[in-house]
Amino acid sequence: MKLDSRLEKETFKEQVKKNVKRLFRKDFKEASDKEIYQAVALAAKDVVIDQWMATQDAMEQQDPKTVYYMSMEFLIGRLLGNNLISLCAYDEIREALDELGFDINVIEDQEPDPALGNGGLGRLAACFLESLSSLGYAAYGCGIRYRYGMFRQKIEDGYQREVPDDWLHDSYPFELKRSEYSYEVKFGGYVRSENLPDGRIQFIHEGYNSVIAVAYDMPVVGYNNSVVNSLIIWDAEPKQVFSLESFDKGDYAKAVEDENLARSLVEVLYPNDNHISGKELRLKQQYFFVSASLQRAIQRYKKNHDDIHRMPEKVVFQMNDTHPTLTVAELMRILMDEEGLGWDEAWDITTHCVAYTNHTIMAEALEKWPIEIFSRLLPRVYNIIEEINRRFCLAIETKFAHDSARIARMAIIYDGQVRMAHLAICAGFSVNGVARLHTEILKNESLHDFYEMYPNKFNNKTNGITQRRFLLHANPLLAKWVTDRIGDGWITDLSQMKKLALFADDEKAQQEFRNIKYKNKVRLAKYIQEHNGITVDPNSIFDVQVKRLHEYKRQLLNILHVMYLYNKIKENPDLKITPRTFIFGAKAAAGYRIAKLTIKLINNVAAVINNDRSINGKLKVVFIEDYRVSNAEWIFAASDVSEQISTASKEASGTGCMKFMLNGALTIGTMDGANVEMAEEMGEENMFIFGMSAQEVIQHEHDRDYNPMDIFNSNQEIRKVLMQLVNGYYSPNDPEMFRDIYNSLLNTECTQYADTYFILKDFDSYAKAQEEVEKAYEDEAGWTKKAILNVANVGKFSSDRTIQEYVNDIWHLDKMTIE
Repeated sequence: MKLDSRLEKETFKEQVKKNVKRLFRKDFKEASDKEIYQAVALAAKDVVIDQWMATQDAMEQQDPKTVYYMSMEFLIGRLLGNNLISLCAYDEIREALDELGFDINVIEDQEPDPALGNGGLGRLAACFLESLSSLGYAAYGCGIRYRYGMFRQKIEDGYQREVPDDWLHDSYPFELKRSEYSYEVKFGGYVRSENLPDGRIQFIHEGYNSVIAVAYDMPVVGYNNSVVNSLIIWDAEPKQVFSLESFDKGDYAKAVEDENLARSLVEVLYPNDNHISGKELRLKQQYFFVSASLQRAIQRYKKNHDDIHRMPEKVVFQMNDTHPTLTVAELMRILMDEEGLGWDEAWDITTHCVAYTNHTIMAEALEKWPIEIFSRLLPRVYNIIEEINRRFCLAIETKFAHDSARIARMAIIYDGQVRMAHLAICAGFSVNGVARLHTEILKNESLHDFYEMYPNKFNNKTNGITQRRFLLHANPLLAKWVTDRIGDGWITDLSQMKKLALFADDEKAQQEFRNIKYKNKVRLAKYIQEHNGITVDPNSIFDVQVKRLHEYKRQLLNILHVMYLYNKIKENPDLKITPRTFIFGAKAAAGYRIAKLTIKLINNVAAVINNDRSINGKLKVVFIEDYRVSNAEWIFAASDVSEQISTASKEASGTGCMKFMLNGALTIGTMDGANVEMAEEMGEENMFIFGMSAQEVIQHEHDRDYNPMDIFNSNQEIRKVLMQLVNGYYSPNDPEMFRDIYNSLLNTECTQYADTYFILKDFDSYAKAQEEVEKAYEDEAGWTKKAILNVANVGKFSSDRTIQEYVNDIWHLDKMTIE
């Protein structure tokens, strides 16, 4: 695709100057970096808008089948750099800014990370949207325009503190408010019915509160193909901004009730649900964006189609985990109550439009809602789910010959709860896992009853990542090195990375690869110095674990091992060890006490080790505050070792592992999630595998035969590490600070099973694998060969491949042609 003339260097420079003048009444020489960012974004947006409009025209004329990707979160990252890359204008704009006296990296840093997501679920959704655009398929992402995100993480005295992530403070240049797409969403009230002359029953919702969902669109720019799809994020506005009548009566709370309801829906991602109000708000959020998205999708379909019965030919809704499962019941409600269809007609359409992606193996993570809350907040939707459940239970009874135990396990409504995953599986025409191991566990363990009932629904779609953000943008030095050797075809076809295997033993290529890694480590070391005040050695092993903090991801195993290594060095000061920098980054959910305590432990261990001059810098520990997409890009590029150490059978897939692999980091990990398929692609000899298998973990859980106290009693080194949790070694002013972590591992004063995630069981194996890491790193040529082979074998893990599999097997989309 030819470079748009507006992005040519001299033209762009003039446009930036004009934009500064128009936006800020300034000469560009007086403008701040933030103002230059706004001017540059506006200039880029002008080109994007034209391609966006052309894409909408193509969708109108060609009428392709469209996927609506329904997700509570989209962790899209900063858009300026990524958009310039997709427009094939990044180098041109970098030179233009350089000639104007500005560094493009500094300008990009002025952009806030849009606070629309938190972890891997949201980042996967963002990768999928980017791949859909780059592959030329029609798609809409559908989510919420959170004003403050989940939170911005501050580390104060080692503790996580949650503060609002005010990313919209200065407005966001790449979003467009679309007031013409506004829809009413109703909560509460009651439902009455009327018999119509034709024999049908009409359900009428009354006495409700409502908000107006207003669309904001963000562009999703495809790479070098002029396709720009839309991410629709819904804001909430009150139906009545202010009730003067209530105010005059002295009922001041009632006067602003509608405004408060609207604001609360879009303030925060994943509000703390440790209390009833939090649970209610989460359910309201889910219904809010689902209802608005469905109203928009059906309105769009009806614009060019007269027969609602044929909607499955043109529309598919992909539910990203259980959060959007209300799509099922809300689609039924709209089809029956607003389109006038009967139950069987509506159910036929719904069950051919809706598909479900499962992202978790753990039963406690499959959403369930108390009937009392659900029926009160969403009375009509609850009525519909009751009827779905009644019919579903009859189908189970028919198929499995009055198996009451099976009905209890599979029912959508049971034991006072609405089970959202069960609803999604019942209605969805496709149910997919996100890694082969994960899918097999779903089929054989956690969702086995459903697999027996609907074997043809289940399929696997191993996750992937976009190489355009996580290599081309995140690691330009390595991206150029790859392109110089095999051409630039990898940008749209990651399987071409296989060609790099020819260079794995080449001394010159190895030296160049090491030089690139070193420069990226220097860049990250500078970031750490500026943000943490810690000096780290770029020649040390950068051993990295960055991901959402959860017990099954086992950040605790990692830091306990750091404590173990520190003990070894203290006991033997002459111990020869390759200097190691352990880097952590993670957010813990606001109400997740043990996870937040683990962050405090990491920071306290860091404070002791980093200030101990006697160990001569052999160990350093860093916790990077507010881990997010923008700093993740630098971290992946600089990492030597990737920690993928979840308890086997617990991680559905993981995509961080793929980003590290793409950037030449070697994985130490369990055979869990996508690690299994990575090992198959690159060879187990190019990663460091440890720990129990998934089947061994499942067997121990079934037999309940594991007692961590046996390890505590028999292993002196582990016992010493654990005692340091409660003897004040890392918390001298409060020896009891980490008692809850100690108890969780040994079941002391703890009601749950001890060491639920088998940290002590896998510790010895992990420590041995870490010794293998150090031994391998000492062989410079051998290590570099492994690293190059990691990059060479990453092709399977592109989100382009994943999306094409969704298209071929589930969605059946047709590519658009953009003139």
